[in-house]
Amino acid sequence: MLRAVVLTALASAACLYGVESGPGFDGKRAFEHVRQLVEIGPRPAGSPGAARAREYIAKQLGVLGLKVEEQAFDAKTPLGVVRMVNLRAMFPSEPASGPRLLITGHYDTKLFEEFTFVGANDGGSSAAFLIEIARVLKDAKRPLPIELVFFDGEEAVIDWNQGDDNTYGSRHYVEAARAGGRLKDVRAMILVDMIGDRDLRILRETNSTPWLTDAIWNAAKRAGRREFIDEPLDVKDDHLSFLKAGVPAVDIIDLDYPAWHTEGDTLDKVSAESLQAVGDVVLAALPEILQRAAK
Repeated sequence: MLRAVVLTALASAACLYGVESGPGFDGKRAFEHVRQLVEIGPRPAGSPGAARAREYIAKQLGVLGLKVEEQAFDAKTPLGVVRMVNLRAMFPSEPASGPRLLITGHYDTKLFEEFTFVGANDGGSSAAFLIEIARVLKDAKRPLPIELVFFDGEEAVIDWNQGDDNTYGSRHYVEAARAGGRLKDVRAMILVDMIGDRDLRILRETNSTPWLTDAIWNAAKRAGRREFIDEPLDVKDDHLSFLKAGVPAVDIIDLDYPAWHTEGDTLDKVSAESLQAVGDVVLAALPEILQRAAK
């Protein structure tokens, strides 16, 4: 019954804002993408695992007919220069330039030498979410083009608080867009990170742009999704790169995750239902976000 109510709410919102919705988000499909990424093993920036993750993501998006572009760059890290690669995906009917909404997440995992870190939730869930939402949106009509971005190098190579040892991919995306005169085209940015926790509790990230946060939390209330909590939380994440550049951005994240950056961040800690909750809410909020961003 709840699933039917959520789908009805999505359809109503789509009609209201002139957006035709496609098939619904499928948390089980997203979970399968998490499983496939976890099977690759550790995926830190610059590693063979990261390259295999990119191959998997590009293959899945290619099947959907999306054009995938590699945005490669050399990042200066505390361990030296590391070749990193963002993945950008545009829907077939949409131009490669011009105004757009970004839906983003990171696919890399934290580098650990002392144990095997597969990042089921931290890195896996966000990449899986983007692959699944691409399936949902590929045939939808909307007032503003959407670009999906899979960031590399969100994780620190050594220590997040050591200089700029973090958010390499999102910072490069912003710098490249500014240098190319395209930053003004990014009307808003939605970031998902660590959204697969079985005990999902997503708090309102306080650095995020208020109107974006409100749109998402209002959609969660309409859909009866109690995983979105009206409590504040300050998070440093990829959205800050955009906020510092004047781009409206919101971070959807559950940072209260006991397995965070431990060898316990494994597939059994991730839930298809949690992925479903975030997918339902983002899709329900998307028409309002697109409508405002298009103005």
